Amino acid sequence: MREPVPSYSSPGRIKFSHPSAEYRCADWLHQVIQLYPHTQDLACICVGTDRSTGDSLGPLVGTQLEKSAPPFLRIYGTLDEPVHAVNLQSTLNKMKRELKNPRVIAVDACLGQLSSVGWIQVGNGPLKPGAGVNKQLPEVGQVHITGIVNVAGFMEYFVLQNTRLSIVMKMAQIISNAVQRVAVHHSQQVL
Repeated sequence: MREPVPSYSSPGRIKFSHPSAEYRCADWLHQVIQLYPHTQDLACICVGTDRSTGDSLGPLVGTQLEKSAPPFLRIYGTLDEPVHAVNLQSTLNKMKRELKNPRVIAVDACLGQLSSVGWIQVGNGPLKPGAGVNKQLPEVGQVHITGIVNVAGFMEYFVLQNTRLSIVMKMAQIISNAVQRVAVHHSQQVL
Protein backbone atom coordinates (compact mmCIF):
# COMPACT_ATOMS: atom_id res chain seq x y z
CA MET A 1 0.00 0.00 0.00
CA ARG A 2 1.35 3.42 -0.93
CA GLU A 3 1.82 6.14 1.63
CA PRO A 4 -0.54 9.09 1.11
CA VAL A 5 0.87 12.13 -0.64
CA PRO A 6 2.30 14.29 2.12
CA SER A 7 1.00 17.83 2.38
CA TYR A 8 3.16 20.80 3.30
CA SER A 9 1.76 20.80 6.82
CA SER A 10 2.18 17.03 7.18
CA PRO A 11 5.28 15.76 5.39
CA GLY A 12 6.16 12.11 4.89
CA ARG A 13 8.67 11.21 7.60
CA ILE A 14 10.99 8.25 8.08
CA LYS A 15 14.01 7.49 10.24
CA PHE A 16 17.24 7.31 8.23
CA SER A 17 18.00 3.88 9.73
CA HIS A 18 14.74 2.33 8.46
CA PRO A 19 15.54 -0.40 5.89
CA SER A 20 13.27 1.14 3.25
CA ALA A 21 14.05 4.81 3.95
CA GLU A 22 15.47 5.43 0.48
CA TYR A 23 12.51 3.84 -1.30
CA ARG A 24 9.87 5.58 0.80
CA CYS A 25 11.56 8.95 0.35
CA ALA A 26 11.71 8.36 -3.41
CA ASP A 27 8.06 7.30 -3.51
CA TRP A 28 6.87 10.33 -1.52
CA LEU A 29 9.05 12.63 -3.59
CA HIS A 30 7.71 11.15 -6.84
CA GLN A 31 4.10 11.58 -5.68
CA VAL A 32 4.57 15.18 -4.58
CA ILE A 33 6.55 16.27 -7.64
CA GLN A 34 3.72 14.98 -9.86
CA LEU A 35 1.55 17.77 -8.46
CA TYR A 36 3.55 20.30 -10.51
CA PRO A 37 3.35 20.94 -14.25
CA HIS A 38 5.41 18.64 -16.40
CA THR A 39 8.51 20.33 -17.68
CA GLN A 40 11.69 18.89 -19.02
CA ASP A 41 13.78 20.81 -16.48
CA LEU A 42 14.35 19.31 -13.05
CA ALA A 43 16.58 20.96 -10.47
CA CYS A 44 17.79 20.15 -6.99
CA ILE A 45 19.01 23.00 -4.83
CA CYS A 46 20.99 21.76 -1.85
CA VAL A 47 21.27 24.43 0.83
CA GLY A 48 23.96 24.51 3.51
CA THR A 49 27.65 24.97 4.11
CA ASP A 50 30.70 22.76 4.37
CA ARG A 51 31.89 24.81 7.36
CA SER A 52 29.43 23.21 9.78
CA THR A 53 28.95 19.48 10.23
CA GLY A 54 25.21 19.74 10.83
CA ASP A 55 24.63 22.20 8.02
CA SER A 56 26.61 20.14 5.49
CA LEU A 57 23.68 17.84 4.66
CA GLY A 58 22.65 19.85 1.57
CA PRO A 59 26.14 20.18 0.06
CA LEU A 60 26.82 16.49 0.73
CA VAL A 61 23.61 15.55 -1.11
CA GLY A 62 24.57 17.85 -4.00
CA THR A 63 28.06 16.38 -4.23
CA GLN A 64 26.75 12.82 -4.26
CA LEU A 65 24.16 13.71 -6.90
CA GLU A 66 26.80 15.43 -9.01
CA LYS A 67 28.72 12.14 -9.20
CA SER A 68 25.84 9.94 -10.33
CA ALA A 69 22.75 11.91 -11.33
CA PRO A 70 21.43 11.94 -14.89
CA PRO A 71 22.72 14.88 -16.96
CA PHE A 72 19.31 16.60 -17.21
CA LEU A 73 19.11 17.03 -13.40
CA ARG A 74 20.59 20.43 -12.58
CA ILE A 75 22.29 20.52 -9.21
CA TYR A 76 22.91 23.70 -7.24
CA GLY A 77 24.87 23.40 -3.99
CA THR A 78 27.83 21.07 -3.49
CA LEU A 79 30.80 20.89 -1.14
CA ASP A 80 32.88 22.76 -3.74
CA GLU A 81 30.19 25.35 -4.48
CA PRO A 82 27.77 25.50 -1.54
CA VAL A 83 24.51 27.45 -1.61
CA HIS A 84 24.08 29.34 1.67
CA ALA A 85 22.68 32.53 3.14
CA VAL A 86 25.17 34.79 1.35
CA ASN A 87 24.61 33.46 -2.19
CA LEU A 88 21.11 31.95 -2.05
CA GLN A 89 19.38 34.80 -3.90
CA SER A 90 22.04 34.96 -6.63
CA THR A 91 21.78 31.16 -7.05
CA LEU A 92 17.99 31.42 -7.43
CA ASN A 93 18.50 34.18 -10.02
CA LYS A 94 21.01 31.98 -11.89
CA MET A 95 18.59 29.04 -11.87
CA LYS A 96 15.84 31.29 -13.25
CA ARG A 97 18.13 32.36 -16.11
CA GLU A 98 19.30 28.83 -16.91
CA LEU A 99 16.07 26.85 -16.65
CA LYS A 100 12.56 27.41 -17.93
CA ASN A 101 9.94 26.79 -15.22
CA PRO A 102 11.75 23.83 -13.61
CA ARG A 103 10.43 21.51 -10.97
CA VAL A 104 12.67 22.31 -8.01
CA ILE A 105 13.50 19.98 -5.15
CA ALA A 106 15.07 21.82 -2.21
CA VAL A 107 17.23 19.98 0.35
CA ASP A 108 18.43 21.28 3.71
CA ALA A 109 19.31 20.23 7.24
CA CYS A 110 17.12 21.30 10.11
CA LEU A 111 16.96 21.10 13.88
CA GLY A 112 14.13 19.52 15.85
CA GLN A 113 13.19 17.66 19.01
CA LEU A 114 15.56 15.06 20.41
CA SER A 115 13.14 12.29 19.46
CA SER A 116 13.13 13.50 15.82
CA VAL A 117 16.90 13.53 15.24
CA GLY A 118 17.71 11.26 12.32
CA TRP A 119 14.34 11.64 10.61
CA ILE A 120 14.04 12.62 6.95
CA GLN A 121 10.98 14.58 5.84
CA VAL A 122 9.61 14.97 2.30
CA GLY A 123 6.98 17.64 1.87
CA ASN A 124 4.97 19.62 -0.61
CA GLY A 125 5.80 23.32 -0.60
CA PRO A 126 8.90 25.45 -0.49
CA LEU A 127 11.81 25.06 1.86
CA LYS A 128 12.32 27.90 4.35
CA PRO A 129 16.11 27.90 4.78
CA GLY A 130 17.62 29.56 7.82
CA ALA A 131 14.44 29.34 9.90
CA GLY A 132 16.17 27.21 12.54
CA VAL A 133 18.79 29.89 13.16
CA ASN A 134 16.42 32.86 12.84
CA LYS A 135 17.54 34.04 9.37
CA GLN A 136 15.13 35.60 6.89
CA LEU A 137 15.94 34.01 3.54
CA PRO A 138 13.93 33.46 0.35
CA GLU A 139 11.80 30.33 0.11
CA VAL A 140 13.16 27.67 -2.24
CA GLY A 141 11.55 25.05 -4.50
CA GLN A 142 8.13 23.50 -4.86
CA VAL A 143 9.06 20.35 -2.96
CA HIS A 144 11.39 20.05 0.00
CA ILE A 145 13.42 17.37 1.75
CA THR A 146 14.81 18.07 5.18
CA GLY A 147 16.96 15.99 7.46
CA ILE A 148 16.69 16.61 11.21
CA VAL A 149 20.34 16.52 12.20
CA ASN A 150 20.26 17.72 15.81
CA VAL A 151 18.26 19.32 18.63
CA ALA A 152 16.78 22.83 18.38
CA GLY A 153 16.14 25.34 21.09
CA PHE A 154 19.46 26.54 22.48
CA MET A 155 22.70 27.77 20.87
CA GLU A 156 21.75 26.53 17.40
CA TYR A 157 25.07 27.43 15.74
CA PHE A 158 26.99 25.49 18.41
CA VAL A 159 24.62 22.53 18.03
CA LEU A 160 25.12 22.49 14.25
CA GLN A 161 28.91 22.55 14.72
CA ASN A 162 28.70 19.56 17.07
CA THR A 163 26.47 17.29 15.02
CA ARG A 164 27.65 13.74 14.31
CA LEU A 165 29.03 13.50 10.80
CA SER A 166 28.06 9.82 10.62
CA ILE A 167 24.34 10.61 10.80
CA VAL A 168 24.63 13.45 8.29
CA MET A 169 26.53 11.25 5.80
CA LYS A 170 23.99 8.42 6.05
CA MET A 171 21.07 10.81 5.61
CA ALA A 172 22.79 12.44 2.62
CA GLN A 173 23.21 9.07 0.92
CA ILE A 174 19.54 8.18 1.38
CA ILE A 175 18.34 11.56 0.13
CA SER A 176 20.66 11.64 -2.90
CA ASN A 177 19.64 8.10 -3.90
CA ALA A 178 15.95 9.02 -3.56
CA VAL A 179 16.37 12.17 -5.68
CA GLN A 180 18.31 10.21 -8.29
CA ARG A 181 15.53 7.59 -8.52
CA VAL A 182 12.92 10.30 -9.04
CA ALA A 183 15.09 12.09 -11.62
CA VAL A 184 15.50 8.90 -13.66
CA HIS A 185 11.74 8.29 -13.54
CA HIS A 186 11.11 11.92 -14.53
CA SER A 187 13.42 11.56 -17.55
CA GLN A 188 11.51 8.51 -18.76
CA GLN A 189 8.25 10.48 -18.60
CA VAL A 190 9.45 13.47 -20.60
CA LEU A 191 11.25 11.49 -23.32
